Amino acid sequence: MFRAAGRQMIAGTRAAAWRALSGARARAAMRPVRSARAAPLVQSRGVKQISFGGTPETVYERADWPREKLLEYFKNDTLALIGYGSQGHGQGLNLRDTGLKVVVGVRKGGASWKAAVEDGWVPGENLFDVVEAVERGTIVMNLLSDAAQSETWPTLRPLLTPGKTLYFSHGFSPVFKDLTHVEPPKDIDVILVAPKGSGRTVRSLFLEGRGINSSYAVWNDATGRAHEKAQALAVAVGSGYVYETTFEKEVNSDLYGERGCLMGGIHGMFLAQYEVLRENGHSPSEAFNETVEEATQSLYPLIGKHGMDYMYDACSTTARRGALDWYPIFKDALKPVFRDLYESTRNGSETKRSLEFNSQPDYRDKLEAELQTIRDMEIWKVGKEVRKLRPENN
Repeated sequence: MFRAAGRQMIAGTRAAAWRALSGARARAAMRPVRSARAAPLVQSRGVKQISFGGTPETVYERADWPREKLLEYFKNDTLALIGYGSQGHGQGLNLRDTGLKVVVGVRKGGASWKAAVEDGWVPGENLFDVVEAVERGTIVMNLLSDAAQSETWPTLRPLLTPGKTLYFSHGFSPVFKDLTHVEPPKDIDVILVAPKGSGRTVRSLFLEGRGINSSYAVWNDATGRAHEKAQALAVAVGSGYVYETTFEKEVNSDLYGERGCLMGGIHGMFLAQYEVLRENGHSPSEAFNETVEEATQSLYPLIGKHGMDYMYDACSTTARRGALDWYPIFKDALKPVFRDLYESTRNGSETKRSLEFNSQPDYRDKLEAELQTIRDMEIWKVGKEVRKLRPENN
């Protein structure tokens, strides 16, 4: 009964997702005007040259790979998705809802196995242990964690026989092969699709009929079709538009970004500003609102929608003057830190640190202790109370 109900739910989700997608296909992610009524799909659209700040780049759009074309292109393929973490969950469900043949490979009985069953993957039908999934697959999507990719490589490598394709969503393992020992075979296609967001975002944007932006890269083109295959897979997993990079550039920019403005840097900046306000007698609620709440609820969404130049045009003359005076000071103070950070990613120091920590038998306990330290910080405890006061939560 559960299986039948699950299949009905999956079919409904698949249909709803593609109804939403069909209404959104003709809206390019880069279009300046977005109409609620999409224009009819024009198949010639899809690959275009766009000037990014004066530098021309080729962008591949979803319009060139409608569902029917994807089903035809991958009709003889079985996509073996290895690992069911954040990206595995999001990409796997999107591929399944698109109608492609997907099998999931995870350790039997583990947390990921249980999560996959809850999402409607059926043991013995499209859910297997890792080895059996790889044996069944023509396209092997290695979405295990970086440390797990290194640990399982001796088992996976002999299964990557001629005719298969190896797929990554992060260049970490092959780029730093001297540390990970993951050296892809040279007689198969080896490709990468890297969504610019978490697997949850990959999934939610797909269900909304939108699409996340992604990069793609080719490590090895044994068939002469690796670029086309990567572009098609990028759309199939839920991308709205795709741009080309290299494995090396993807991993360097990714490690650099998440340690910088995306997570580490922004967290450090929040803490520094909050602590100075508290040290000068400001209340916790005022310090949080002036540091985090106004940024995330008011200003950052506008920057994301319209750009920083818009913010300068829209803010008060006093705020504008202060921002214009102080941003060069912050840039000059922070740029040496960012240079050190980039070199640390490029020379493998960050990779070595990650592998050493994440390979320890008690790494989960150590990680939890560090995360608990963040949860116990006053700033984030205050944040929980402030969020309760938002109108949508009342």
